[in-house]
Amino acid sequence: MVKMLMTPRGLRKVLLWLIPIAATVALVTWGIGLYYALFASPADYQQGDSVRIMYIHVPAAYIALMAYSGLAVFSLIFLIWKFPIAQICAESIAPIGAVFTVICLATGSLWGKPIWGTWWVWDARLTSVLILLFLYLGYIALLDAFPNRQQGQKSAAIVALIGALNLPIIKFSVEWWNTLHQPASLLRMEGTALAPEILTPLLWMLAAYTALFVTLCALRVDTALGQK
Repeated sequence: MVKMLMTPRGLRKVLLWLIPIAATVALVTWGIGLYYALFASPADYQQGDSVRIMYIHVPAAYIALMAYSGLAVFSLIFLIWKFPIAQICAESIAPIGAVFTVICLATGSLWGKPIWGTWWVWDARLTSVLILLFLYLGYIALLDAFPNRQQGQKSAAIVALIGALNLPIIKFSVEWWNTLHQPASLLRMEGTALAPEILTPLLWMLAAYTALFVTLCALRVDTALGQK
């Protein structure tokens, strides 16, 4: 199986099997997740219906971080072992991760206005996520910034690895510094702090976002391989 994934022809066979499954899972989980988020979950006693933005915002943030982790891993593989497929995967992930980061920032602003009374504050969490967006855009820009594309790919991969240092800052910023964001309530050592009626739609939306991300990445990788 590993050898199959290391060849363009073998990887395309896997992708042709994966794409319809991931797309179906995305469609089903999106439907269920939106039902729970819009109709089956209660309004918050303090935030009211604005809390429902969480079901878009939190999964987008999760995918933005997960995508950059994948970008860094594939960039590392490309730099060390020079696998062209790793570079194709990294280049396929970058724009998708950037879009999810934009969704995270936009929905965070929409959520922050009624709760904090402002669209934006320069606290550690928001600033580090904004830096994440710039890292995605910087990676994409560097790919074609040199006459020699291989030099651009190498430079972009190095930036991706350096930018990975920002991931723990995003994750732990609410614990290291005084920010407006609340501490983690889903992924905690002592278990989730969310009530079941909130946790259920959030998990469905996390599954939906993950399946959508896999589908989009698989489509981009398959398209890139088909052009080789």
